[in-house]
Amino acid sequence: MSTNLFSRLALAGLFASALAGCAMDSPHKDDAEWAATAPIAPAAAPAADGSIFHDEQNMELFSDPRAHRVGDILTITLVESTQASKKSETSTSKTDKSGIDAPTILGQTLKLGGNPANISTNAARSFDGNGSSSQSNQLTGQITVTVAQRLSNGNLLVRGEKWLTINQGQELVRISGIVRAQDIGQDNSVPSTRVADARIAYTGRGTLAEANTKGWLSRFFSSKWMPY
Repeated sequence: MSTNLFSRLALAGLFASALAGCAMDSPHKDDAEWAATAPIAPAAAPAADGSIFHDEQNMELFSDPRAHRVGDILTITLVESTQASKKSETSTSKTDKSGIDAPTILGQTLKLGGNPANISTNAARSFDGNGSSSQSNQLTGQITVTVAQRLSNGNLLVRGEKWLTINQGQELVRISGIVRAQDIGQDNSVPSTRVADARIAYTGRGTLAEANTKGWLSRFFSSKWMPY
């Protein structure tokens, strides 16, 4: 391999590495999109009318402890388990045969080398292919989120994250989605299977994550940009 070609491959690998680095950028703790949502404060203090109880003062002596307002806390129980498998197999074959008898000229059969000039063709082709794929995922645990928005139909838009720092690595769990108030249990929790439009992310960064990641040159030789 010439030096010029190696230099071009190295530059292409650096370019692919930069693109992969942008796509695989680790999440940050200060992402405003995933920050906890604070309760909505009343626009103005209630007017003094001599009443002991005001709804704006949040004096709920008897109420349902389940989340129902912006800023309320809700626990989501992660019970994700998926399994998929696919198998395909194809087998085809085809055989063609054709023949043309030698023509007759002046009552005599045309011959070549003392044999009738018959023409025959044989063609055969076949194809065999098979493939299989299987995948399974499982995620269990709990994550507590906050209500970010109460929709007009009463459903709750929730989101939250959890950071865990263990030894030399950090683990991150993020979830967002829409929850029906009817699906929230008495313990103020809801299974993740009841979260609509759920987006669950489980990632990590640190020494362990880096040890399980290909180097930039290996990613280049495994990418679609590799010409060979």
